[in-house]
Formats: sequence, C-alpha cells, structure tokens
Amino acid sequence: MLKRSIMNPLEVRMGYKFRNGLLLAEALTHPSISLERKDYPFDNQRLEFLGDAVIQIAVTEHLFRMFPDFSEGRLTKLRTRIVSRTALRERGLALDLGRYLMMGRGADAFESVVGAIFLDGGFEAARMFLLQQMEETFGVLAGQPEEINPKGILQELLQALAPNAPEYELLSQTGPEHSKKFVCRVLWNGIELGSGEGLSKKEAQVAAAARALAERPWEKETRKTSPKKTSK
Repeated sequence: MLKRSIMNPLEVRMGYKFRNGLLLAEALTHPSISLERKDYPFDNQRLEFLGDAVIQIAVTEHLFRMFPDFSEGRLTKLRTRIVSRTALRERGLALDLGRYLMMGRGADAFESVVGAIFLDGGFEAARMFLLQQMEETFGVLAGQPEEINPKGILQELLQALAPNAPEYELLSQTGPEHSKKFVCRVLWNGIELGSGEGLSKKEAQVAAAARALAERPWEKETRKTSPKKTSK
C-alpha cells in the first residue's frame, strides 16, 4: 500500500493532495461512460455544476479586491474573460487532464476538479488552487485590465483607408465536438491579411486579426499601387 503522503502524477501537477481519492475519480469520469456501463456509480456532471459556482465566487472575490475602483460593469467583463468556457478549457489543457479522464473525453473536467477540491478540502483549498492555476492570467490583468479588441482595431484602421470592412472566412475545423480547432483568415479588398487558429470561430478570428495588425500587409499593397514620383 502506498503511503498517503505520496501523490499521484495528477495531484503533483495540481499541487493538491486529495483526502478522498474517489472525489478525484468522479471528477475525471465523463458522463459518456454511463452509456456503455449502466451500472457505473458516478460521472462528473454534478461536480461540474458545483465547480462552476465555486469558480464564479472565487474569481469574483479576487477581482473585487484586485480592482477596488472598478465598477460592476468592468468587473463583470473581466470575470467573463477569465471564466469563459474557452478559458477554462485552456486551464484543463494546461493540467493535461485529458490524459487522466475516463473515456479520454470531457471538456468540462476543470470545473469538476474544482468542485471535487471544494468538497474534499473546503472553499479555501479550492480558492488557492484556482489562484495558482490562474496566476499568469491575473498577472496579465493587473498590467492590462482592459480587453484588447484586435478585430475592432483592425476594422477602424482599414475603414480609415477605404469604406470596406474586413471579412472573416472559416478555412477549417478539426477535432472532436468537445475540443474542435478552428482556422480562419481575414480578407480586405481582395488581400489576405492573416490567418489564425483557436478553440472557437471567434477566437480564430481574433487571432487572424492580431496577426494582421502585427504584419500590416495592406501597407505593402498600398506602396505597390501608389504612383511613383517623377523627377523634374
């Protein structure tokens, strides 16, 4: 028998040792397993429900203390950025939860793991886990709390040159339903300005706009078409 002080690889990655290992097993059990094994005792849907609520209150409290001068509206926007489905999926990917999931599926494992920690160690344990996992995210917010909008900035720049707005085209979508990868490109006046990928169409469009802003290919095209000055 292993001593309780010994942590399994996932617990090491998480920085948290479960008192009740069954809670972690439940958090990592995708509901699809019950379709094949009718007698299976649990899945992670209830823990996902609980974990989502814990994440909301923990992040809300931290933002409330982090930005004492921010209005309710600004705090709500920041919270939405942090607890979006895409953002939480990225946290799960950072922990490599997919390697440990029963059935190898389940995009909502991060929320269910938070719920399991809450039941196992209380709110403070869940809060500390979240702050640790989101340390980099909160660090970015501290230096740049306002959300950058590459699509809006790109459109404003281009429409100052011509009335046509940039258009976004979906190039591909690959992967299973719970973890698709999208690739989009942005076009303007027949010029491909850039492409990008993400876990949603919107995220891929934002990545494409950010790349266009970084490379600014429309300036090269403008120089090509500008009339050359002739010497007298």
